[in-house]
Amino acid sequence: MSQYRDHLLFLAAGVLIGFVLAYLAFEEIGSDQPARREPGQVEASAAPPSGGIPGPAPQANPGSGNLGSNVGTAFTQEQVQQLRAYVEQNPDDAGAVLQLANMNFDIRNWPRAAELYERRIALQPGEADVVSDLGICYREMGEPVKALESFDRAQEIDPQHWESRFNEVVVLAIDLQRFDDAVAVLDELRVIRPGNQDVERLAAEVEKRRNAA
Repeated sequence: MSQYRDHLLFLAAGVLIGFVLAYLAFEEIGSDQPARREPGQVEASAAPPSGGIPGPAPQANPGSGNLGSNVGTAFTQEQVQQLRAYVEQNPDDAGAVLQLANMNFDIRNWPRAAELYERRIALQPGEADVVSDLGICYREMGEPVKALESFDRAQEIDPQHWESRFNEVVVLAIDLQRFDDAVAVLDELRVIRPGNQDVERLAAEVEKRRNAA
């Protein structure tokens, strides 16, 4: 599971707005991006390193694989262009599709990230982290019900998937004010991640909001 990255709502860091605006000049949001769902991958020797939150994007031949683990490492517009061009020419490379999805996630380009995560799921189903990240995109796009459905799907894939439960609590309590349901999921989360400080911080936030409601 850790080959992707831990995406937790309520704990997200900020974004450099200037880079976001420049990036969007190259990586457009929206419906003009055709979905490409062919299976397959390119050679593993071209893969970027596996790990958590993305590091620098790959060079001209990105290849398949997962992202680097250094939080906050920047990627340049040139690297974005290279990866986007690569995905357009190699739509069957599930690893490159995932990397481009994660780039869009990191700059909060939610519609484009969601489209790319959906494509990755079609190419390579059964990945709880990707399904959970898609749920975050739905939540940020104002679709909490679809977000909850994605988090449930992630837990069906991996019953121990704690990130999707964490994100489910956020949507239930903070977005929908369904506090009883949120507390029930928190109880499950505490069994899976006993003593986790992030979980306890979320629990305190849920309790505060419940008392204020």
